[in-house]
Amino acid sequence: MSEISASILSVKKENAIKTFYNLETAKVNYFHIDVMDGKFVESNTIRDMKDYSLTISHITNLGLDVHLMVKNVDEFIDEYLNLTPEYITFHIEAVDGGKDNIEKIIKKIKDGGSKVGIAISPNTSIDTIKPFLKYIHMILIMTVEPGKGGQKLISKTLTKVKELKKYMRENNLDFNIEVDGGINDITADEAVKAGADILVVGSYLIKSKDYASVVRKLKKMEEIEDE
Repeated sequence: MSEISASILSVKKENAIKTFYNLETAKVNYFHIDVMDGKFVESNTIRDMKDYSLTISHITNLGLDVHLMVKNVDEFIDEYLNLTPEYITFHIEAVDGGKDNIEKIIKKIKDGGSKVGIAISPNTSIDTIKPFLKYIHMILIMTVEPGKGGQKLISKTLTKVKELKKYMRENNLDFNIEVDGGINDITADEAVKAGADILVVGSYLIKSKDYASVVRKLKKMEEIEDE
């Protein structure tokens, strides 16, 4: 059964607390926090996401799934570790300094008490993350271009999910695969069959009239049979 990480990017401020409560009672697994700095991507959500994260940490026991779409990864890790999120995920494309620097970031997140995720954008090969797979807890595969909500899923990105799942099994590794972007009832089924463990769901969920019904539907998606 897939897990649901509810993206709160499109949540309206005036309805935020009620929306967070309703998402929790609908049994989502995490709140997905899209932190954008206006540099790595065009949008800037720094203030809103921090405000929302603080609110969530006071009113719910659900874990924060923090997705850093930022250039200065270190700075934002420091800021969010204080909220003890379940996951902190950074983009490999944002890190300068090669393998050593990436390993330092992984260690910093682990030492801070959170699980580590690495995100890759649609045009990034899974080969770039293979050296780090034994150290981390999750890979986030962007199924749209990072930075904007409401986009359509790029079908070819699901091939990476399949390849990564196969690589994980062949090399006796253990990590979750999360997909982010354009997830609805149809694409969710495709993503889970490809091997996704966690679905980031934004507009499709937030704009629905019945959160619980949507979550139940998405969680019951069938996994692909082992080859």
